[in-house]
Amino acid sequence: MMEFKQKDNMIYLEIDGQDLAYIKFAYHDDYIEAYSTFVDTSLRGQGVAEKLVDALVAVAKEENKRINPTCSYVVNLFEKKPEKYSDIQH
Repeated sequence: MMEFKQKDNMIYLEIDGQDLAYIKFAYHDDYIEAYSTFVDTSLRGQGVAEKLVDALVAVAKEENKRINPTCSYVVNLFEKKPEKYSDIQH
């Protein structure tokens, strides 16, 4: 099971002291901007990026904010799965 950590405006997956996957975001008045997602090639194809987005969704819901995706991955994911993300999209 993957355990994500959060520091400042980043949720990330650290393995052996290296950040191998992350989503970076910025706070605005009433929403959170998801602007960068990265997954190391060794982890691609395992759904890690979507799990990072889901972790950010949990943060946004906890803080009663919506997410404005500017990262192309998050934009595409929100478009591909509106049933999962339409209620959180800004």
